[in-house]
Order: sequence, then C-alpha cells, then structure tokens
Amino acid sequence: MLREEVKKRIAWLTSELNKHNYAYYVLSKPTISDFEFDMMLKELETLENEYPDLASENSPTKRVGGDITRNFATVTHKYPMLSLSNSYSKEEVIEWERRAKKQVGNELTYICELKYDGVAIGISYKDGQMVRAVTRGDGTKGEDITTNVKTIRSIPLQLYGDFAPEFEVRGEIFFPLDRFNALNKQRAEAGEPLYANPRNTASGTLKNQDSSLVAQRGLDCMLYAVYGENLGFTSHLDAIETVGKWGFKWLVKPRFSP
Repeated sequence: MLREEVKKRIAWLTSELNKHNYAYYVLSKPTISDFEFDMMLKELETLENEYPDLASENSPTKRVGGDITRNFATVTHKYPMLSLSNSYSKEEVIEWERRAKKQVGNELTYICELKYDGVAIGISYKDGQMVRAVTRGDGTKGEDITTNVKTIRSIPLQLYGDFAPEFEVRGEIFFPLDRFNALNKQRAEAGEPLYANPRNTASGTLKNQDSSLVAQRGLDCMLYAVYGENLGFTSHLDAIETVGKWGFKWLVKPRFSP
C-alpha cells in the first residue's frame, strides 16, 4: 500500500472508530458488533506501528492505554476550579438567591442537575482535538493526567459539528457502580482487600502510572460546565446542550448522531 493510501486509510479508520465509540459509550446505541470494531482497531494499530509518523496523538488506539507516566506535571488552571458550597436550610438558599440577584441585576433562570460523586476534571480542546486534561488540585493548579483521561471512552478525543476553536469543558469522572462492584468481586475471589467506595477508587485509578490499567477499569464522565472566550452561549443550558452536539456526554442524552 502506498504511503498516501495508508494516510487516507488511517484517517478513515480513525473517523469510523470515533463514530462507533460515540454511538456505543455516549448514545448507548452500538452500530457495529464488538468483533467488527476490534478488527478495525487492530488494523489501525498495525498501520500506526508501520507508519508511526502518521499516527495522531488522539488516535482511537490511545483508548486502550499502555503509556507509563512516572510523574504527573503540575499545570496552572486558566480558569480556577472552584468547589461547590453546601446548603443545609431553606434560609441559606434564599440568601444565596438574594446575593445572586443583586450581583446580576435581574431575574434568574435555574437549571438543576444531579451531582455525581467523582473526580473533577478540566479538559481543554483546540481545533476539535483534546489537548490536555487536568485535575482540580487546589483549584489554582492541578495535575496533567491527559494520558489516563484519553482511555475514558465517553470523553471525545475528536469533536464533531460546528465546535468552538478553543475552550475547556469541566466534568466529573466517576466509577459506575456495576463496574466498581465487579472489580470488588474479582478482588474478593482473589483474596485481595476490597476498595472502600467508588469515588476514592476513581481518584486512585486516575493517578495510576499505567494507563492500560485505567482503561481496564471502565471509568465514565459527565459534563457539567464549559469555559472559554466568545463562545456565544446565551445560558448555561444552551452551553451544555450545544457541546453535547459536539460529542460530549451529560445527563440529558444528546440529540445528535455522527
């Protein structure tokens, strides 16, 4: 196969695998069999091994992991990652609303979403490609765990549609209960100590140096915020619904099919 033909084949396989991955892990509507997907992935891996200079940093082959990270670099957040405040009474909510109205100068519109108990993550995109994933850390600085986050199949590596040229999406990475319970069952059968809870296990998994182990765990992610300049959104709901069309997963199923 000529080099130009290989380049086109790699591009086609990458596009098709990304679409099938999105259909399976975000839409929950698989479009091909696992066998067909695995065969396409194996072909892409073979071509990338033969022509490493043609392999993309965000290739679907990165989903399986394998890279070893000895130290996670510290990164300063462009936008601080603040934590949520707790509320324990009706009066506190009323006082919060009073302060918010005073700050914005008009009536408020609310959107209520479930809070997933996981690990906050900030993921940056440029020209439709994932470029970096950083933990919350102390809110000002976090750790670059991009290699591990790339293994989470519900997080897009390549965006679709009319996406913004540059932005950051915030989300919560969590350990689905069925996957967590299955892991603890395996550990019990092997006579190993059980993990205490899904949240701490998700956090520990994301800090693992071996990205292939992260890939095996089957973590998931839900989007909850978008940050950037001149994005043109009219509201939080507009922002979330719009980026859902770019390939992200959130609580309302995206009205989009690649």
